[in-house]
Amino acid sequence: MSKTTKIVLVTYLAFGIYCFLDGLYFKSLRNYINQNIKNGGISHLITYLISGIPIYLGAILIHRYKKWVDSLGFSGSIFKGIYFSFLFTLPMFIGFAVLFNFNNTIDLDDLLIKVFAAAFFEELFFRGFLFGQVFRYSRFGFIPSVLFGALFFGFIHLYQSTELVESIGIFAITFLGGILFAWIFAEWDYNIWIPVSLHLFMNLAALMFSASENALGGIYFNIFRTFSVVLAIAFTIVYKRRKGLSFEINKNTLWMKKQFTNE
Repeated sequence: MSKTTKIVLVTYLAFGIYCFLDGLYFKSLRNYINQNIKNGGISHLITYLISGIPIYLGAILIHRYKKWVDSLGFSGSIFKGIYFSFLFTLPMFIGFAVLFNFNNTIDLDDLLIKVFAAAFFEELFFRGFLFGQVFRYSRFGFIPSVLFGALFFGFIHLYQSTELVESIGIFAITFLGGILFAWIFAEWDYNIWIPVSLHLFMNLAALMFSASENALGGIYFNIFRTFSVVLAIAFTIVYKRRKGLSFEINKNTLWMKKQFTNE
C-alpha cells in the first residue's frame, strides 16, 4: 500500500467514524454531561472533545505519537493567529457596529457554543485533519484534498434553513468558506490558529451585532464579510511575496503533486 493510499484511507475512515458516532450520540452525550455539571457551554465543549477521539486516533495512526499533534497545526503561533485574523475581520466589526444594533442578550453559552466551539472544532476536524492530512502528507493536490471536506462542510450547515433558495445560498457560502479556510491554513504554514481565529472573529462579529440569523446573511452582512475575505486573501499574498515565501497552492499542487513535500 502506497503512502498516499494509506493516508487517504485512514483520514476518510477516521472522519467517517467520527461523523457516524457524532450523529448518533452527540446530543445524548451532551445532555448527560450537562445533567452533571449544569453548564450548557462547557458540556458542549467537553462533548466535542470526546467526539473527536476518532480524529485524534486517525492522526496517531498516520504519524505515531511524536508528530500527530503538530500534524493538526498546533505548533503554529497562537498570537499570530489572533493578531492577523482580528486585522482581517476589522471591516466586519466596524461595519456591523455602524449598521446593526449591539446584541445585549449574549451570554457565556452563546460565546462557548456559537463562537469558540464552532470555530475551533470545525477548523480542527475539517481543515487540520480532513484537509490537512491529505494535502500535507500525501500526493493529492489542493482540489482533490479540499473538495470533499468543503462539500460536506456546506452540507452540514443546511439545517439553518428549510427554504430551497436560502438553503442553496447557505450551501454555497459555507462550501466556499471551507475552501477559503483550507487555503488560509495551507498558506500560513499550516498554523491551525489562523483559520480558527478567523472563523472565531467572523462568528463573534455576527453574534455581537445580531448581523445575521444564519450563514447566508443579508446584503450588508455579505458586503462587509466580503471585505474581510478579500483583505485576508490580499494580505496573505502580499505578505508571502514580501517575505519571499513560496505558495503552497500553485499550478504544481492543484491536482497531484510529483513528490511528497512533508515527511
